[in-house]
Amino acid sequence: MARKITSGNSLARGISFTVQVWKEGRTYVANAPELDVSSCGDSMRKAKAHLREAVELFLEQAARMGTLDEILAEAGFERDGATLKPRRILAREKVRLAVPAA
Repeated sequence: MARKITSGNSLARGISFTVQVWKEGRTYVANAPELDVSSCGDSMRKAKAHLREAVELFLEQAARMGTLDEILAEAGFERDGATLKPRRILAREKVRLAVPAA
């Protein structure tokens, strides 16, 4: 069972999440992997601003639907005072494997 992260129906005062940005053609794509939310723009700054708006809308809609606590708990967020923080990543590395021929 998911533990309660927010108090009542109000979102905590802050949430910390990772922003990854890459380029696809001329478009910059910004992604928040903990929440599986993405957005894009024609510059890195715009892509990040659009992602922030997308995350805010996602969280607001989840709160309205009554699923915010469950979503945040499943995504690994924990309360740290008034802030929600994602789980601490202990290792991150790139691994290379051969892809079998089809």
